[in-house]
Amino acid sequence: MTVNDDVLLVHGGTPLEGEIRVRGAKNLVPKAMVAALLGSEPSRLRNVPDIRDVRVVRGLLQLHGVTVRPGEEPGELVLDPTHVESANVADIDAHAGSSRIPILFCGPLLHRLGHAFIPGLGGCDIGGRPIDFHFDVLRQFGAVIEKRADGQYLEAPQRLRGTKIRLPYPSVGATEQVLLTAVLAEGVTELSNAAVEPEIEDLICVLQKMGAIIAMDTDRTIRITGVDKLGGYTHRALSDRLEAASWASAALATSGNIYVRGAQQRSMMTFLNTYRKVGGAFQIDDEGIRFWHPGGQLKSIALETDVHPGFQTDWQQPLVVALTQATGLSIVHETVYESRLGFTSALNQMGAHIQLYRECLGGSDCRFGQRNFLHSAVVSGPTKLQGADLVIPDLRGGFSYLIAALAAEGTSRVHGIELINRGYENFMEKLVELGAKVELPGKALG
Repeated sequence: MTVNDDVLLVHGGTPLEGEIRVRGAKNLVPKAMVAALLGSEPSRLRNVPDIRDVRVVRGLLQLHGVTVRPGEEPGELVLDPTHVESANVADIDAHAGSSRIPILFCGPLLHRLGHAFIPGLGGCDIGGRPIDFHFDVLRQFGAVIEKRADGQYLEAPQRLRGTKIRLPYPSVGATEQVLLTAVLAEGVTELSNAAVEPEIEDLICVLQKMGAIIAMDTDRTIRITGVDKLGGYTHRALSDRLEAASWASAALATSGNIYVRGAQQRSMMTFLNTYRKVGGAFQIDDEGIRFWHPGGQLKSIALETDVHPGFQTDWQQPLVVALTQATGLSIVHETVYESRLGFTSALNQMGAHIQLYRECLGGSDCRFGQRNFLHSAVVSGPTKLQGADLVIPDLRGGFSYLIAALAAEGTSRVHGIELINRGYENFMEKLVELGAKVELPGKALG
């Protein structure tokens, strides 16, 4: 991208109307691609979105000798891990610097090669997501880890062994790490207080298709019985519920009407309940969900984010933009990422009335209540939003800025839109299809 390509001009005030499609979940597809490393045979992954995280993992897999090619249908990848090999440290660093997913290569590479290298990791700046726990888990499996100037070097002197692990918090990334490592480890691994998001269940489905033995209990305990060998898989990734909810919030904030083909009710039930409480309308059919603003006033709500099956933290930022148009005081308590409400300062610049607090404004258990983070918000509405210069801070916050710019009066300049490509496939084309008035400087898009 050139410098100008990373700035989007948004002429607000037009309702978004029309149809878009969401494909496979950003929080599943790259992990399912990593899982292919564990197999002795090729795998087929379908419903793959064209997003940056997928391209990063594809590059890393190819560096390690995995053949990745398009399949027979659009959005299908065939991954052949028959000839896995070590990769050059500099090449790994060049590919991985913008993503945290490389940490999940550790277990599969230790099983296949006996060693792995992980460079410094990137990702969205929304709060602490320490990788130390990943390394602690790998040590429990028997890995030896050496910290070097350019990253972490890991070795498995002998076959990794199953272990008992209790997560201090139901972390998605830590749960994925355990799953991808335990399936070929010797003996049984018991993981308690695990994450149970739909994307975790879908990853378990992928691993089971490969020959893994994994049992999920109702108390967030996952038991993995290690096997000697895994094969390939053929799998259609579940749709991205986080992207679907972002477009739903865009419909609400702009008084629009959007049919999201591929959106699935089962994984979005908590969001749908909240959407209805705010005053949004939706209609579900076999192919997707239609979201629209039915007219009249939106209602203020009290909202707390939580791990699944609670209200997902990734749903919070786009919905807060819609809450600036609701009548009364809405209370938002963010319990997952301590810095996820920082994006609201830009909304205030546009005319919103949002006050942040260090206290827990809600009854849910929270890791941040005694740690002096601004993690609760009171949103007073409705307020008219005005166009502004906006710099995208992270993936979901960035899409939220887009929604705010689309709902605002006047023109906004949104800087750093490349970051949105991490998780939203062809988002600019979708905006145009929905009638948004957007343009790259010097090149009209819609």
